[in-house]
Amino acid sequence: MPEQQIVYHLLRTFVKTERLTDSAAYSNSGTGTLSNFHIKTLMLWACELQSRSWWTDDLNLVRICVELLHTLADWLIDARCQHYFIRNCNLFDRSENLLHDQASASRLGAVTEAGLCDWFIDNYIHRCARLCTISVLGLLKDLSATTPHIGMHYVVRLQNTVSEIVKRRLDMLPRLDCYNYSVIQDEIMKFATSWSLTLRSCLCWMNQLAKSDQALRLYFTAVAFLHVAHKTSQGFLTDEMLDVLATACLWFNDVRRCLNARHSSVLSLRQAAMLMKVIANNSRSTVQLIRD
Repeated sequence: MPEQQIVYHLLRTFVKTERLTDSAAYSNSGTGTLSNFHIKTLMLWACELQSRSWWTDDLNLVRICVELLHTLADWLIDARCQHYFIRNCNLFDRSENLLHDQASASRLGAVTEAGLCDWFIDNYIHRCARLCTISVLGLLKDLSATTPHIGMHYVVRLQNTVSEIVKRRLDMLPRLDCYNYSVIQDEIMKFATSWSLTLRSCLCWMNQLAKSDQALRLYFTAVAFLHVAHKTSQGFLTDEMLDVLATACLWFNDVRRCLNARHSSVLSLRQAAMLMKVIANNSRSTVQLIRD
């Protein structure tokens, strides 16, 4: 759920910023007890064991984070962290730095709702505000000048600051999407020009692009067509290029199916018929397709 995603992000930020994954400050071993995998394990167990109402009723993300941090502290003290997927696997079973474990457990156990709330304001909201516009920085300056963390006046200023940060983020999303779209387009074109598309690489791209926007999938199909046309102009149309063409056009996801078609006239004819249907059913001209 969105609430669980936010909690997971907040826990990762807190543990990383507080260097609870880094034991350099406590010993010379250079290896920490906690890792992001422990946070993931904590979240997986919490998602399974806690009811939906625990996450959503009287919604207080700081309270949830504090309870989970205290659970993690108990795990450290007891030297037990049951692997979520593997039975009888304790992730804390081979800890070699007991002093660091106890120090981390003490710090986690001492976290309170008020203290964690102040921590997020000072280390998270303030940092986000510094990346924003001058108007948000002005709100941050006014916020810092207010009596620390008390009074309705401070709460209102804090709400205004957070609202401006969220508004700026929402305003930036279209530009970020456009930038990311252009980056992916460049990567597709670079790959097609630097490395010859193969059946397996084509399937790999398609599987990834299936999770993204439909326009990127069409862009990849267009690049695959241009790639096959360029290769064909330099020589014969190979089986590999036919597989790439059929895969990009028909969006197959089975390598074995394409490879078997090479050795079966029936499958080859069926594949050719499907390609012809794709072209026949598309009434738009070639120029229109290229423009799209």
